[in-house]
Amino acid sequence: MILVRSPLRITLGGGDTDLPAYYRQHGGFLIAAAIDKYVYVSVLRPFSPGIYLKYSQIERVATVAEVQHSIMRETLRAMYLRTPQVEITTLADIPAETGLGSSGSFTTALIKALYTHHHQLLSTAELAELACEIEINKLGAPIGKQDQYSAAYGGVTCFTYRRTDRVEATPLKATRDTLNRLEDNLLLFFTGFSRQANTVLTDQRTRLGQSESTILANLHLAKTLAQESRARLESGETQAFGRLLHEQWTAKKARCPHATNPTIDGLYQAGLDNGAIGGKLVGAGGGGFLLFYTDDPQRLRTAMKTINLEEVRFRFDYEGTKVLLS
Repeated sequence: MILVRSPLRITLGGGDTDLPAYYRQHGGFLIAAAIDKYVYVSVLRPFSPGIYLKYSQIERVATVAEVQHSIMRETLRAMYLRTPQVEITTLADIPAETGLGSSGSFTTALIKALYTHHHQLLSTAELAELACEIEINKLGAPIGKQDQYSAAYGGVTCFTYRRTDRVEATPLKATRDTLNRLEDNLLLFFTGFSRQANTVLTDQRTRLGQSESTILANLHLAKTLAQESRARLESGETQAFGRLLHEQWTAKKARCPHATNPTIDGLYQAGLDNGAIGGKLVGAGGGGFLLFYTDDPQRLRTAMKTINLEEVRFRFDYEGTKVLLS
């Protein structure tokens, strides 16, 4: 049996500049941190012919074309020239559709597991790009290239998206003390509901395709704020980074009104009122997790607990998509 894990991620700056409709015209820049919450995929060869899939549903089919799970179907289609005899099982630490990039993490884990099952090697960059090819090009998902690359590389990483579709990954050049402070002072809280990212992202892609000036200017700002965030973190100015998180969230709300709602706004304000320097909703918006930066973590934890927000504690993951058992 092959067992692979792939980390989820939080975005620290530059969200949505990884969308092809933006970076192919203007270039994108984003900072993402992989965290120690994972998607797991196991692959083995069963005794009986057929395709056996176990996720939130169970499938047993004879051919790839019959597979209902779209990412599994397209990945199997890309891997097999004939009908496979394979059993795939997936589990996750955090539910899907909560803004932590689980789809990209799942796709990278699945590809890595199938390649390992066939004793084939691929580089980290090849893994990330193949996951993007399946999700974006084959399945037409209105997403960017952040999730797949963050999952594949791990760490706290700066991604530069070139107009040619090339992605450059560079570890954030922050000191160990700064990274430890980030881990201690970044707090993640579940808003209580999940969301479908496609509505927000499809609207954004449509407006970008129409070269709408306001959204372009807003994404230029998002890229600038991400570059400034890198500078602040690399110089150890974590409080300044926290304030930039707030600016990012303000820009995101102006760019995507559907990214928030009165409930989320109230929860965010509660964070600011109880020691958060800044924060943002992780992912496309509309639900999922609120991320805050604070110099007083215990005060913020206590306040959020009184309004029944569940915290998910995390550390950074520096291994990326990894084979655990082969």
